[in-house]
Amino acid sequence: MEFNTQSTRSLQQLKATALFIGVYTDGLLSEAADIINRASYESIKTVLKKEFKATLGSILVLRNLEGVKAERVILVGLGKKEDYNANALLKAHASIAAYCIEASLTDATSALLEEPCKDLDIQMRARLAARAIGNALYQYEGTFSMDNRPTPHPLKKITFITDRKDDKLAKAGAAQGAAIANGMIVTRQLGNLPANICTPAYLGEQAKMLAKEFKTIKAEVLEKKQIEALKMGSFLSVAAGSEQPPRFIVLKYTADNNTKKEEGPIVLVGKGVTFDTGGISLKPGIGMDEMKFDMCGAASVFGVLRAIAEIGLTRDVIGIIPATENMPNGKATKPGDVITSMSGQTIEVLNTDAEGRLILCDALTYAERFKPSAVIDIATLTGACVVALGHVNSGLFASDDTLAEQLLSASKQAQDPAWRLPLDDAYQEQLKSNFADMANIGGMPAGSVTAACFLSRFTKAYRWAHLDIAGTAWNKGKEKGASGRPVPLLTEFLLAQQD
Repeated sequence: MEFNTQSTRSLQQLKATALFIGVYTDGLLSEAADIINRASYESIKTVLKKEFKATLGSILVLRNLEGVKAERVILVGLGKKEDYNANALLKAHASIAAYCIEASLTDATSALLEEPCKDLDIQMRARLAARAIGNALYQYEGTFSMDNRPTPHPLKKITFITDRKDDKLAKAGAAQGAAIANGMIVTRQLGNLPANICTPAYLGEQAKMLAKEFKTIKAEVLEKKQIEALKMGSFLSVAAGSEQPPRFIVLKYTADNNTKKEEGPIVLVGKGVTFDTGGISLKPGIGMDEMKFDMCGAASVFGVLRAIAEIGLTRDVIGIIPATENMPNGKATKPGDVITSMSGQTIEVLNTDAEGRLILCDALTYAERFKPSAVIDIATLTGACVVALGHVNSGLFASDDTLAEQLLSASKQAQDPAWRLPLDDAYQEQLKSNFADMANIGGMPAGSVTAACFLSRFTKAYRWAHLDIAGTAWNKGKEKGASGRPVPLLTEFLLAQQD
């Protein structure tokens, strides 16, 4: 997908296949719409009065307008002018993509970018617009037969109309947005693949392919014997019941022009349970198919690394992915077993369905060797987080207030919302065990909090944050599939760290 910019004040003279312009519900016109309206003898205002309400994301196609050279002018509803914000911008551009697919367009021109939007400069507007369009064009086709495979959309190019003085910034923003969209697509594709294809070994191969695509990324894929040599007893306890051998994946992104090497790399740790039956503590059968999405934390690490490599981020970033299935067989870990983590701390496993924290804790210990400036883990960790926050906000926990504020700021910029939850020491009491240093669950009260408290015990050596994405990593119902979150949040955070 190619994104271009073009500077012109004579929109009516533009020979475009399709020209998208924004209009508001209160009858107000964007600057571009005003130009087309005057050139076409008030036709836009006439349409607004008679037939188009301009609700957010709505579309109306006008063909062969007198005085306008574009083959068709497409009105895009922006809602109320006073409410036009980043979220509205995303929805408007997603509608543009949807129309382009429906109309089988190969190229299109958008004049929405120059329209002012609350608290967003031109670069950020371009970043969000390109991201929205690129992500909306994703189609899953991996496991359909040839006869039933979705028809590929022909759209290859979007041109954004910009002011000449904004052209450079708009180009940079569009390139960043396209990279973020590409990262989201990688994350969604990995999440959507069935677990019989997307195994731990498959993730390892994908890591090597990503390293082949970008010279700034190096991949290291550890197999079971190497994991055993590291004494990752907690991680291996989850893998014990599966016929699929585990993989421990390390992706190292080294910036060509890093000016902050003294600060140490930022490490992202993604939960990679490629299928979660619950183990011996078996889950109910209804909805268990969705447990293929339990590796969306790992998938988001892939997506972020891909995005920053395309952007050329000027900070070093390391991705760590412990990948395994959680299955019940004769060798599987049992409730009541005591295991020893890489850190040397012992854990009483009271519930084998609280497995994500067991693989993450060893990965968090492994992260220490990189002397990181910050570590962020991403995991579909607890149903309790879904109960607390639903499917809107990801749960954020952090041992460092500055890191938490940076992530929350990035979530707002990216329109990928997160909400900070408590991490008080008092919650640690729920993890007490009579037979080990800690239990792996703390009971039903504050389940997402005690899960984060468990992880915090392995993060004393660095600044740390935890994103519980159990409610946001995938969508249910008609739109069932991986969402690509929190790739926008994390990429926005990393972009801010290079400034």
